[in-house]
Amino acid sequence: MVARDKLSFSDLEHWLNERRVTEIECLVPDLTGVARGKILPREKFTEDRGMRLPEAVVAMGVTGEFPEAGPYYDVISPTDRDMHLRPDPSTVRLVPWAADPTAQVLHDCYDRDGTLVPYAPRSVLRRVCELYAAEGWQPIVAPELEFYLVARNSDPDVPLKPPVGRSGRSETSRQAYSIDAVNEFDPLFEDIYAYCEKMELGVDTLIHEIGAGQMEINFFHAAPLQLADEVFFFKRTVREAALRHNMFATFMAKPIAGEPGSAMHIHQSVVDAATGHNIFSQADGSASDAFRWYLGGLQKYIPAAMALFAPYVNSYRRLARHTAAPINIQWGTDNRTVGIRSPVAPPHARRIENRVIGADANPYVALAATLACGWLGMKQRIEPSPECKGDAYLGDHALPRSLGEALELLRAEKDLARVLGESFVTVYTEVKEIEYAEFMKVISPWEREHLLLHV
Repeated sequence: MVARDKLSFSDLEHWLNERRVTEIECLVPDLTGVARGKILPREKFTEDRGMRLPEAVVAMGVTGEFPEAGPYYDVISPTDRDMHLRPDPSTVRLVPWAADPTAQVLHDCYDRDGTLVPYAPRSVLRRVCELYAAEGWQPIVAPELEFYLVARNSDPDVPLKPPVGRSGRSETSRQAYSIDAVNEFDPLFEDIYAYCEKMELGVDTLIHEIGAGQMEINFFHAAPLQLADEVFFFKRTVREAALRHNMFATFMAKPIAGEPGSAMHIHQSVVDAATGHNIFSQADGSASDAFRWYLGGLQKYIPAAMALFAPYVNSYRRLARHTAAPINIQWGTDNRTVGIRSPVAPPHARRIENRVIGADANPYVALAATLACGWLGMKQRIEPSPECKGDAYLGDHALPRSLGEALELLRAEKDLARVLGESFVTVYTEVKEIEYAEFMKVISPWEREHLLLHV
């Protein structure tokens, strides 16, 4: 059996034949992580082995809007030209909930000259991984993804509520790590695990998190692009499974007032590509210079990368004091109050956990950004601050407090732009500006409650 990452186009055809696939979902993740693309009959997919889409398809906001003018069009042609999409055979998976045998395949985006479109999320992550490869390094990552199950909600003005479980009741209290609370949704999770098995997703542990209806799934560690693909597929899978059980699954960073937000904690380490040795540890088992410098890079560049880790106005509601989310960039060993945690582990498994990232972040963009911060730290030999051994919530707030502030920091940070690609940062920040402007048109209930008759 050919390893998934070694699949060729001929192997892909054999894979499709074995499973008698009749339709192909040709997918491209956009800036928000939404699956864009086309559904092709098997014969058309085999004949074309690719397709075209307007280049702005991967560069729109969550509202589907585009900037009307400005630097965005210094990168993206106003003539609405095509991208040329090529399937990545290693990403082929069944669509387990489809009525007819259907496959889904992720595609990479190229221009007409055969160059990767630099602002497509998969391209950005590939770019950063190539920087590591040039140094003889291989980053290894393992995401922990939190999400909420909520009752169906068709009215955006009505607050979200926990769904009804097998007992006929909704959760009303904190149930962290409760097995019985997870079992309330056994039929749903049986479907999720069955879907994941058919899709060959490397999901590991399922736990109940702190919030009412809040769950967490852990992934086995692997290479960044593979894991980003798996998170992308997993989000689609959970949302689909939840719908089939008359509920919603949401990866909003802060979906329910008064409940903790949802994160995507990313464990990361770096190995020597030739030997497999974890470069965060020395031969005697102690932490290496690379470990310290990686920490230093995260501390220096995370504030400027926050628009990538916390991409929506809602994201910043999660990052509040004493809410199980970090407020600063202190680091510590086995300390969950800090933004950057080093779990206790043997030397070969020494790693760093970025706890700042929200569950709403695009997995490709978030992985590219956190790896970029660490790469800059190692290349520039940035020393971290002293380890925090107490409660980091007692320290100052050191992260931007809003999307507008975060975008200003990202635009000003030239080192990150050089690593991630200046065209990507231009497109990303311009798109986020129109999202922010759209949000500012909305008057919230808080404003009506407290300002209507008092100011």
